[in-house]
Amino acid sequence: MSGHSKWANIKHKKGKADAARGKIYTKIGREIAIAVKEGGSNPDSNSKLRDVIAKAKANNMPNDNITRSIKKAAGELGSINYEEINYEGYSAGGLAIMVECVTDNRNRTASEVRHFFDKYGGNLGATGSVGWMFDRKGLIVVDRKPGMDEDEMMMLALEAGASDMQPQEDCFEVYTEVGDFSTVREALEKDGCTFLSAELTRIPQNTTSVEDPETLDKINKLLEALDDMDDVQNVYHNGDLPEDEEDDD
Repeated sequence: MSGHSKWANIKHKKGKADAARGKIYTKIGREIAIAVKEGGSNPDSNSKLRDVIAKAKANNMPNDNITRSIKKAAGELGSINYEEINYEGYSAGGLAIMVECVTDNRNRTASEVRHFFDKYGGNLGATGSVGWMFDRKGLIVVDRKPGMDEDEMMMLALEAGASDMQPQEDCFEVYTEVGDFSTVREALEKDGCTFLSAELTRIPQNTTSVEDPETLDKINKLLEALDDMDDVQNVYHNGDLPEDEEDDD
């Protein structure tokens, strides 16, 4: 799991370092809209909404913003009809890339995603072309407070139903199967854990190394351009890129 942990920790550090809070809140607001559309506005009876609210709190999203997003999604403040769409393709150098989007305009989003793939030497593929290279998992990143014992955290995670736990310097990464994510997250919350992030993610089964500087530049520009799109929620790739920690992808 070491390669997975390295990849996941990079994503976690990127989230911590991202100063664009407004953009993060907007993206979480769209996730709330999707969750409410699927299961209603009451988090007590909507586990997906509870999960998104936990993610919002882990990102320090104010309660007022969360409540307003739920009311808007429920149509109380006027609503926008969002849908989830995933795009798959390859970057320059052949990295597999998954782009998760939430949009109110499918044509606009597809056009923008295709534009960036073309601009930076990649190519957009058909649905399913690279998705099989990633495992869908729950990932809960628990703040590692002074004195927290690794063995104790492992026991807490496994008793809650997690599939694995990986200790890092400043956190514990708790992995779950998709169907167990909500149960594990709620159990750890009751045990007093503080989350740095808690969400479903995609973990590459294998990673690909890229050394050529020109290719790396194209890859990083593509990842950055996609991540900056308003309609894009998450960008995943299977690259084992040099200096990845500093470049945030």
